[in-house]
Amino acid sequence: MLKLFEGIIIKPTGCLKAGVYVAVVMLVYYSVLMQMIMHDWAKEDHSHCALIPLVVLYFLREKRREIAAVPSAPSWTGFVTFGIGVCLFWLGELGGEYFTLYISFWFVVIGLLWLHLGWEKIKAMWFALVLMLAMFPFPNFINTRITFQLRLISSKVGVWMLHLYGMSAYREGNVIDLGFTKLQVVDACSGLRYVMPLIVLGFLLTYWFRAHWWKKTVLLLSTVPLAIVVNSIRIAATGILYSMFGAEVAEGFFHGFSGWLIFVFAIPFLLFEIWILRKMPPRGEVGGEPIERRSRRGQEGAEKIENKNTGLKRQLLQPIFLACVVMLILTSSLSQGIEFRQKIPISRSLGKFPMQIREWQGVREDMEQRFLDVLKLSDYIIVNYRNDHGKTINFYVAYYQDQRKGEAIHSPETCLPGSGWEFKEAGHVWIPGNGGKRSIRVNRALMEKGNARQLVYYWFPQRGRILTTLYQLKVYTFWDSLTRKRTDGALVRVITDVGKEESMSGTEARLEGFIGEVIPILDEHIPK
Repeated sequence: MLKLFEGIIIKPTGCLKAGVYVAVVMLVYYSVLMQMIMHDWAKEDHSHCALIPLVVLYFLREKRREIAAVPSAPSWTGFVTFGIGVCLFWLGELGGEYFTLYISFWFVVIGLLWLHLGWEKIKAMWFALVLMLAMFPFPNFINTRITFQLRLISSKVGVWMLHLYGMSAYREGNVIDLGFTKLQVVDACSGLRYVMPLIVLGFLLTYWFRAHWWKKTVLLLSTVPLAIVVNSIRIAATGILYSMFGAEVAEGFFHGFSGWLIFVFAIPFLLFEIWILRKMPPRGEVGGEPIERRSRRGQEGAEKIENKNTGLKRQLLQPIFLACVVMLILTSSLSQGIEFRQKIPISRSLGKFPMQIREWQGVREDMEQRFLDVLKLSDYIIVNYRNDHGKTINFYVAYYQDQRKGEAIHSPETCLPGSGWEFKEAGHVWIPGNGGKRSIRVNRALMEKGNARQLVYYWFPQRGRILTTLYQLKVYTFWDSLTRKRTDGALVRVITDVGKEESMSGTEARLEGFIGEVIPILDEHIPK
């Protein structure tokens, strides 16, 4: 094991300090890393992340001679990066966001290396350290923003390919109707599942590809359209197999072998792309400085630093080590020993929410247990209201007594597109208050799925505030946990169908009128 990191930790004292660091870092990040390994990596969309640590270790081993050739130059400058990591830990811990905690872990590791090994060694290890970021899954709301349009494009191109083949196919969002069956492209054909591994593969190839920077950039960026095209071929092939061999063969292909087929097509294409780029000017390899020259330059630098900092190095090393260990232990003690959140019960159970609101008569729905297990909410209500004119409004409220890691509010912007709805005309609108009540600003979006159209308004009542974005939600959750020991909050979502012959202004007036009646009732249930 020591040979693996030859040049990074070579002295017994260094090994001892490394062991102490591993212990205190695990003390702080144990639950975070367990969440990542046991929960996030267990998902098919993020299964590639589990391979990244092995790849990182491989690159560190391959670069061990070059790393060893660079002199260690401990520097307090690394404390800036280390401090950023600690600050991000508290932002993620109190804001209830795992991804922030993952990035915090990365900054802390970089900071510790910089503090004890110096910037020159960091530069020698830069590729492996940057590659570490690929093992952290993005949060759901970022995944949705990045990949939803990619899934739509894959679905559209896949349907186009089926039409070329001569098959009849109709697409509703990410659901493809073949007449005799439907392909659920939303889950089984997730863009994230293949785009991210291909981007990592492209990143690895750009490292080995000794060429001009623009060629490396083209190679890396080409992985995204490549994933879309190959994924579209996969969708079309699945539809064809359905028509020829039935559901059993097609579903086996769709959920199993076809995933590997993407890489069977993608890797040769990327290698062919490298061959083409090599033929284009400027030709020749770039960035291939011999190891011997780097080692010689590193030895010269080592002599200069040795002569300059012989006494200073011994004085700074021990204070750096103690400062970092004390800060990490203090961080762990505060995060585990002090409760920054109080469970604030809802003022009045949502189960007592009225089923009759003026001309609107409601029928309550129950959420399936599998959704409740994921959402982890404290109280909720789903009601379908109908008026005398046959118009319907779906009303949903989710309340959380406290928001912590893995138990935070899920935005409709994340959940609704997963069922095939496309968000159109997303923006904000002001809802005037009734009876002198203040107006509130809420999110507004027109959703489409096939020929169906719905108008949705949603907002986040949070401890007396009305918020509209998840970014605001995280910041105020962090701040209120520090200043008020409160992280309770709610999501309110109101949806109505847009009639084919109904004007948009009429739909908006119906929804805004209903919300105006509901807000005073909500104020009786949700704590201020």
